[in-house]
This record gives sequence, structure tokens and C-alpha cells, in this order.
Amino acid sequence: MLGGRATRRSGGGAVLFVFRVHTGERPYQCDQCERSFSQRYELVAHQISHTGESPYTCAQCGKIFSQKSNLVKHERIHTGESPFPCTQCGKSFSQRANLVKHQRIHTGERPFQCAHCGKSFSQKCELGGPYLCADCGKCFTTRPGLRYHQRIHTGERPYPCTLCGKGFATNSRLKYHQRIHSGERPYQCSDCDKCFRHKSALASHQGIHTGERPYKCTECGSSFRRRNGLVKHQRIHTGERPYPCTECGKSFSARSTLTDHQRTHTGERPYNCSHCGKSFNRVSQRRKHQRVHTKKRPECAECGKRFRSEKELATHQRVHTGEKPYQCPQCQRSYHRKNELAKHLKSHAGKKP
Repeated sequence: MLGGRATRRSGGGAVLFVFRVHTGERPYQCDQCERSFSQRYELVAHQISHTGESPYTCAQCGKIFSQKSNLVKHERIHTGESPFPCTQCGKSFSQRANLVKHQRIHTGERPFQCAHCGKSFSQKCELGGPYLCADCGKCFTTRPGLRYHQRIHTGERPYPCTLCGKGFATNSRLKYHQRIHSGERPYQCSDCDKCFRHKSALASHQGIHTGERPYKCTECGSSFRRRNGLVKHQRIHTGERPYPCTECGKSFSARSTLTDHQRTHTGERPYNCSHCGKSFNRVSQRRKHQRVHTKKRPECAECGKRFRSEKELATHQRVHTGEKPYQCPQCQRSYHRKNELAKHLKSHAGKKP
């Protein structure tokens, strides 16, 4: 009987395991959440998530894990070990799964196909999933993913910071936020030793050293170091604004912009100047103000050029990204700057450009 005992040993147990990969059979069910597994050891490892037991502790930072394999992966953050190199470009990864995803950039492989429209994707997360948000129509591969997303619409923030009272939609976001108070920056760049609070910030920073921009917009050709940078950029073309303010109904294309806007309602000013104590509701405002004290102008991380304002820097950075957000409605030609588009539009009006 296929539902019988299975082990990871060679021989019959291994054959049975491979057979279940093809049949999809999962005879080991968790009595807490009814999730099923094809192997008994997978069930045992999963059940630890319900008990809260985390027996594996990182000796470097004290973070605890329920499975030894997750601890091993985590420790590579501290050691800088990247044992999985790409044979095409030499870039190395700390996890095999990340190498596999990266290699699709070179091969063009798109193994995940949508059953409805036939379109293929290089990553499963791009495919969407069976869990549909009734508010905006976005799809998710897991029920928890949908549940977390719905908090955007409901405004629910069940995880409060005990130090400042700010609430968060997920526990992971709360942990990230708490690093502002603790000063913890556990993610270090192996090239320049600069440290970051978030893993995503480190990944984005490392693109400065490698020059890699694997995520390209099919509409205008702009390229990005991170996938979420591309997703945010594409909203320029689609007009999508998935983050509504529960106070006034105004919608925004980025979560960070919504957060900044919400402070106009709450009056919150969490960013204090270390020189004079003046507070601001946006980090960009504090940065701009601090130049009064430091006389330092904002610098481009790509080429080192300095500018009078953050706005000028943002405009300049389009030279590096290739982003051209200002499109002519008549001929679809795109431009880096708004004034360039205005000059071009005169050519359609029969005036001298």
C-alpha cells in the first residue's frame, strides 16, 4: 500500500519517495492544520512550527530556527559563503534555489505556464495563484499570502512596536522596523563592508559592484537590479495604484508613498535631525534639511556625481537605469525629463522645437 511507511534510505523507500513525486500522493497529514507531506521527516519538521520550538540557534546573532537546514542557510549571511556559482557568469549564491532562478536569465527558460492564457514565466511567483483577493483581483499562491495582502485594504496592523507604538501588517515587517531602534545591520556587503538592516537592501546595493540589472521593462526598456523595482516602475505604464489610504481614499502606486501620506493624517514625524532635533514626516525631508548642517550634496551611487537636490539626483539616475517615464501620446516616443517631452510636443503642434 502506497500510504505505508516511507524512509529516506536507499532501496524501496527511495523508489517509493520518487513515485510519490509523480503521483502527488501525500500520506502524512498534520493534525494541527491538515497540511500533507510525502515524507514522514517533512511532517516532523513542519510540526515544530506549531509547537514554537526552535532548537537551532545562530552563534553569531542569536537568531533561532526550527530546522537545522535553515540555520545552515542563515549562517552564510555571516560567513559570506556562496557555494553555488553560476557557470555562465561566475556569480555565486548562498542557496541552490537562488542559483536555479538566476540561471534562467541566461537560458531564457520559463517553466511556469498559466493554465488560462498560456503565458510562461521564469519564476513561480510571477504566475499568481489560486487565492484571489476580492478587493483588487490580485492572485496568491498561498492562503497566508492572501491574508497578509488583504491587510493593505483593511488597514489591519496586528503587530505593534513596543518602543514607539507603530503597527505592522506582518511580524517580519515589525522585526525589520525594530532594527531602526536597535541599530542592528546584520547584512554586510562582502565587497565594501557596508552593512544593511534588510537583506533586500544588501541585494540592491551589491548591484552597484556587479552592474547587473536583470529585470527589464518590456514597455520602455528600463532595467532594474531588483524585481520589485521593475514591478513598481511598471505601474507608471499601467496606472495601477494598489495602496489606498483608509482615511481619505486616495490611492498610491507604492506602499512607502502611502506610509508617507498617512502621516499627514496622524501628524507623526518619526525622523529627527541629530544636529538640531527638528523632526520630519519623511526621511527625504530630513536628509534635505541635514544639508544645512553638513553642506553635503546628494551623490549618485553609480557614478559619484553630486546634485543640489534629491529631485535632481532622481532625474539623473534615469541615465543609468534607462527609465523614460514621459511618453508622447501621439508617437509613443519617451523621454527622461518632463521638459524634454514638452519640447518634443511642440514639433507635433507645428512649432519649432
